[in-house]
Amino acid sequence: MYFFRFKRRVTYAETDRMGYLYYGHYAAYYEAARVEALRALGIRYRDLEDAHILMPVRRLECRYLAPALYDEELDIHVTIPEFPTLTLQFRYTLFNEGGRLINKGFTELVFYDAVKKKPVPAPETLKNSLAPYFSAPENTN
Repeated sequence: MYFFRFKRRVTYAETDRMGYLYYGHYAAYYEAARVEALRALGIRYRDLEDAHILMPVRRLECRYLAPALYDEELDIHVTIPEFPTLTLQFRYTLFNEGGRLINKGFTELVFYDAVKKKPVPAPETLKNSLAPYFSAPENTN
């Protein structure tokens, strides 16, 4: 399993009248965290797109446990729980500055060839980058 931590501060523009992070922005926080998690592995979305591999979100789950407040710095934990195949899964846990768990989320993305217009297996570069984090990388083909 791959694990990554990402910090993000709640801005005023992202809050509602109560000073809470607006519920619709959590998906954007998930995206920012997963982009940086992949970047830490040496994988850039831009490079995948240049190779005609897109990664549309197939599934999104978000569970609100407590509000994120204006100007709080959130600690976002990202895990990739399974080795990628045709999809790549991410789990998110968000903690406020006091260390309280405030949100849990999940996304599943599909590898999609923009030229062939169909789902494809995970790129070898991604599989190679993730292999050290999984116990049996030899069973990934």
